[in-house]
Amino acid sequence: MSGAKARSDAPVAEDVSGGSGHGTAAPPRDRKPGGGVLKRLKSRRSQVDSRPVTEEDLRAQSGHISPEDVLGLRGATRGYLCKPEENIYNIDFVRFKIRDLETGTVLFEIAKPPNTEDDEENREADASAGRFVRYQFTPAFLRLRTVGATVEFTVGNRPLNNFRMVERHYFRDHLLKSFDFDFGFCIPNSRNTCEHIYEFPQLSDSLVRQMVERPYETRSDSFYFVENRLVMHNKADYAYNGGQ
Repeated sequence: MSGAKARSDAPVAEDVSGGSGHGTAAPPRDRKPGGGVLKRLKSRRSQVDSRPVTEEDLRAQSGHISPEDVLGLRGATRGYLCKPEENIYNIDFVRFKIRDLETGTVLFEIAKPPNTEDDEENREADASAGRFVRYQFTPAFLRLRTVGATVEFTVGNRPLNNFRMVERHYFRDHLLKSFDFDFGFCIPNSRNTCEHIYEFPQLSDSLVRQMVERPYETRSDSFYFVENRLVMHNKADYAYNGGQ
């Protein structure tokens, strides 16, 4: 959402590791307060056995980067695989909320402030602002079973066909989980809301301890595609030592 550091004193937080091996049945929808529709999305089965590639391989290849390309990455990227100006659809994420689906507890929520004239003037100089977020959560987050991450985003004057996100989470370049969500079609100049359902894997006590002891060595890449072409790349890192 922004380059600012996000923190939470709730028992848990953020959409980090965990997975869902569900198919892509039509997502259920709930009516939102005040109108509109909330789509709930579960991760499709990712092709985790895609041909291994490196970040350098993808930078050197001709043509655009596809979902199948990033599914072959075996470690978190050091840089970005596309430029901000490749977001020709003006996709802008404006609100983000995480909740524990078993208890309904809201664990974290952030909204992007409205744009000001100063923001517009500084946008070009601060082109990568908003593409990286640092989170700090308590160790209890790593014991959650199912988390819902609600995102609200706006779209520019072009329609989004086959809007898709591939999100990969790593600890010290070991792949924890790969998620693959289909947003579907978004009409031009629209505001959209969906909730990604993350079902976490059971982590060993040893791995949990390492992730707590090594803050910000858990990282994620979020790749956004329209018609199978990479148009946005966001990054995050995570600490689980909050409250200690």
